[in-house]
Amino acid sequence: MWAAGARQPRRAGLALAAAAAAAALALALAAWRRRRRPPVREVLFFPSRPSCTEALLGEAAGLGTTARPCPCPLPRVDSSLSRLLRHLLSARRSLEICLFAFSSPQLGRAVQLLHRRGVRVRVVTDAQYMGLPGSQIGLLRHAGIQVRHDQENGYMHHKFAVVDRRMLITGSLNWTTQAIQNNRENVLVVEDAEYVKPFLDEFERIWEEYNPINYRFFSKDDK
Repeated sequence: MWAAGARQPRRAGLALAAAAAAAALALALAAWRRRRRPPVREVLFFPSRPSCTEALLGEAAGLGTTARPCPCPLPRVDSSLSRLLRHLLSARRSLEICLFAFSSPQLGRAVQLLHRRGVRVRVVTDAQYMGLPGSQIGLLRHAGIQVRHDQENGYMHHKFAVVDRRMLITGSLNWTTQAIQNNRENVLVVEDAEYVKPFLDEFERIWEEYNPINYRFFSKDDK
């Protein structure tokens, strides 16, 4: 009787150990698959074909199958915009964005979703263009995302982003509805440390240079 009772806790312990081992194995296999996955090498051209991105954004928000179908008439097809969104939404740890102009509502929502997911998001932008009607910068700041801007005579004209310090997104595209829907633009998406590192270094250099403690509100000649 006592021996039978003693076996039950032992069986429960073995079951827990087996479950933990299975979970560890699953995590190891997932990491192995990520390492085995070929690095991203993709070129996107714009203007993007019209497409509905609500399902993609809803899935990223964790809405799953409970999300309401989008009533818009746009087709649910793959497009340059949807592929750009997927690359952005793949971020798990960090996202650095360095953009001249940012007014796309879809890309703005994606960035806010990443922020709410716990991804560290930092944005550098141009001071003159961030205040234009339709800019997403105010919404990003309101959401708690760190934003810094230039205080120079020239433009902060970069157009790139770095996902998880491993994926570079760069090209001619400003993240605006006009550029996405109407302009001839290009975006290169690449996972290659040789190219990612210089862009990360440039971002960090600008980030420190645009630190608000360095802002000047009066010229040296003002008394």
